[in-house]
Amino acid sequence: MYKVPPIPSSQITPQSTWLRRREVVKSLLLAPALVAGCARQSDADAAPAPVTWGRPLSPLEPSPFNTAEPQTGLRDATNYNNYYEFGTDKSDPAKRSGKFKAEPWSVEIAGHAESTGRFTLEDILKPHALEERIYRLRCVEGWSMVIPWAGIPLGDVLKRFKPTASARYVAFTTVNRPAEMPGMRYPVLDWPYREGLRLDEAMHPLSILALGMYGRTLPAQNGAPLRLIVPWKYGFKSIKSIVRIEFTETAPATSWNVSAPQEYGFYSNVNPEVSHPRWSQATERRIAGDGSSLLGNRVRTLAFNGYAEQVADLYAGMDLRRNF
Repeated sequence: MYKVPPIPSSQITPQSTWLRRREVVKSLLLAPALVAGCARQSDADAAPAPVTWGRPLSPLEPSPFNTAEPQTGLRDATNYNNYYEFGTDKSDPAKRSGKFKAEPWSVEIAGHAESTGRFTLEDILKPHALEERIYRLRCVEGWSMVIPWAGIPLGDVLKRFKPTASARYVAFTTVNRPAEMPGMRYPVLDWPYREGLRLDEAMHPLSILALGMYGRTLPAQNGAPLRLIVPWKYGFKSIKSIVRIEFTETAPATSWNVSAPQEYGFYSNVNPEVSHPRWSQATERRIAGDGSSLLGNRVRTLAFNGYAEQVADLYAGMDLRRNF
């Protein structure tokens, strides 16, 4: 039983700008974000920048999977990102994603499942109601945010494709478009970006496919139009702009684990007791609250990013130092 109390959507967002849902959207798949020219402003600015990306998502179902912690400012959450396909600087995704096209979109379902093939995003979303989930997001680099996502339970989607008894893992792949994603012109990683979960992790109620944030469709720099959110793992596990989902029998190769296995394990569960080889994970820089500063406040990192009560049983009997 999950003991986190539900938070009404009217209380979710601390800034009134985010609460203005001016129209009822008939389709869950909306126009792509308009993100060109989103420059970060200083904390001394008198008011938040106007919202120009995406479109409102409505209605959003309430969810019990929320935190009441102060949320990250919208400006910081959309302008301070890791998305190396657009560049390695934190401001690159917002600055360099203006040419990215998030529609039309389709996702290939492959591997050990009864129903496979290519499906439009509309077909994947059609049976599901969007929920608003306020989750902590912990980056492996030692900073964190609190973000209201709009999405659907990943497990509910995967069940529709009827994975067979041979399916033990789920592999995800990001879109491969160097013409629209200038960071892919450089061999920072072996493109396209790949991630994976054990099937039971993917089926866990906390795992979601997100289509929006702050009540609007995702901007390109945050993974439009479809990304994974697994809140108890470091942020790089939550792969963006998904175009392929494959059920596999063995653990899939994942981008950062292949690139630097001594630094980035397959599981990558948030663990304050296991340091990165180059820095401690005991604390984090929390970027959250009204008028939040990118300097943030140092807070203690929690096991499984604070979701231990819900997910620790997935790893019962495992050596979490060895299986990091």
